Amino acid sequence: MAVRSSTRLRQMLADPEKIVVCPGVYDGISARLALNAGFEAMYMTGAGTSMSRLGMADLGLATMTEMKDNAGMISNLDRSVPVIADADTGYGAPINVGRTVAAYISAGVAAFHLEDQVVSKKCGHLAGKQLVSKDEYLTRIRAAVEMRRRLQSDIVIIARTDALQSMGLDEAIARLQAAVAAGADVAFLEAISTREEAQAVCRAFKGKRVPVMYGMVQGSKAYKLTPAEAKDMGFKIIVYAAICLAPTFMSVSKALQTLKEEGDCEEYGPEATPHRFFDACGMQELLEFDRASAGMIK
Repeated sequence: MAVRSSTRLRQMLADPEKIVVCPGVYDGISARLALNAGFEAMYMTGAGTSMSRLGMADLGLATMTEMKDNAGMISNLDRSVPVIADADTGYGAPINVGRTVAAYISAGVAAFHLEDQVVSKKCGHLAGKQLVSKDEYLTRIRAAVEMRRRLQSDIVIIARTDALQSMGLDEAIARLQAAVAAGADVAFLEAISTREEAQAVCRAFKGKRVPVMYGMVQGSKAYKLTPAEAKDMGFKIIVYAAICLAPTFMSVSKALQTLKEEGDCEEYGPEATPHRFFDACGMQELLEFDRASAGMIK
């Protein structure tokens, strides 16, 4: 039997020499390109999902079903590669959180993060976020843990807090510590902007051997860390949420502007052919399967 992606992720987190580096993907082609580049894990960004599937900014508009469907599609392109997926607030009361966890498990997701914003949330790197109480946040974590237990899954639960901006570092870390005590596996302090904050959250969980995740969002106020620097500081996971979004936005905007203003399309060289695009998305494997299937017909 193949090893579940959640089990594989846990093995990676248990390796003392390893940091899990996840490019942020949001659709089929960005995930395919990340797989082709050889990444061992991926991160499904909620902001990217909202923009690519809805054409809307990340203001809590994507539903659980839309997020789960996208996470499932990405997770099943290569089931050996773990996918960490944004699960926002869990999409409601504890029973809603339980339903979300069950859906993510069924979709093949390896890990997900739950946050402490109100249900009408915002992207974690925007100002003006509103939070629920610590007790309400912990009910979300406990609901996720209970559903995981009932389904006999080992999906990785990542506790995320957005409290740093409005409540300060001490309260943010206290929320993460309470979430881990309630059964979460990984701590994730959102919107870190200084080296001191990054060091503090790693130090808070070092003695407990709790993995800590870092969100490196290019173009934001996030304190810039390379994977090597993050590993040395004590992080076990680093996600680059905008690594696919940023170049797509810049390049496609430029190509469309060229077409609009010059009445022509920009050339990208002899390698930019439809055939190569299809190959990047599994055409040869599909053709081989088709040939093998045809050979079975007597």
